[in-house]
Amino acid sequence: MRPSHLDPRSPFVLETHELGRRPGSMRKVQRTVAAPDELGSGMIGIPAGSDLELDLRLEAVMEGVLVTGSIRGEAVGECVRCLERVVEPVDVPLQELYVYPERADVAEANGDDDEDLRELEGDLVDLEPALRDAVVPALPFRPLCRTDCPGLCSECGARLADDPDHAHETIDPRWAALGGLQGTDDEKRES
Repeated sequence: MRPSHLDPRSPFVLETHELGRRPGSMRKVQRTVAAPDELGSGMIGIPAGSDLELDLRLEAVMEGVLVTGSIRGEAVGECVRCLERVVEPVDVPLQELYVYPERADVAEANGDDDEDLRELEGDLVDLEPALRDAVVPALPFRPLCRTDCPGLCSECGARLADDPDHAHETIDPRWAALGGLQGTDDEKRES
C-alpha cells in the first residue's frame, strides 16, 4: 500500500534528506507539536491541540530510516468509578522503521504482505500513525482518580470519597413483609 502525498509543513512529517542513504548517519529532532484529534479512547485521551513533546532520533539503516525516541504529553479523562477528572502524564517510547520504497516492493514481491510496514515517501516520514500506535495503547484502560477510589453510591449517586461514612438504611427484601407486620402490631397494642 503506497502512502498518500505528505505535506512537508505538517509537524508530524519529518525530513530525512540530510541522512542520505548512508547507514549510521543520524540526526536528532526535538519539537513540541499540537496533539492530533482523537488521540485516545472514550475514557481518556490527549486533548486535540494540547502540547506533545517529541524527542526523536532518526538513523539511516540498510532497510530505511529508524525513528526512535519518546513522546510526552498529558492525557485527560474521567475516573471510571466516580467520574471525576483524571489528568495522567504520558511518556511513551517510540521505535519505528520506515523502509525505502524499493525495499517495500521487494517485500511485496516475496509475498510479505505486511500491513504494518511503514514506507518513506521520497525523503519524508509520516510520524502520526506511529505516534498513535505508541500513545493510545499506553493510556490506562480504566483510568482512576486514585487507586483506592471508592466510587459512587449505588443508591443515590453520592461520591463516596467525599463522605466515607455514607450509608443508607436498607431492609433485606426477604424481611420487608415482617416489618409491615411489626407496624400493625404496635397499633393494636396502643388501642
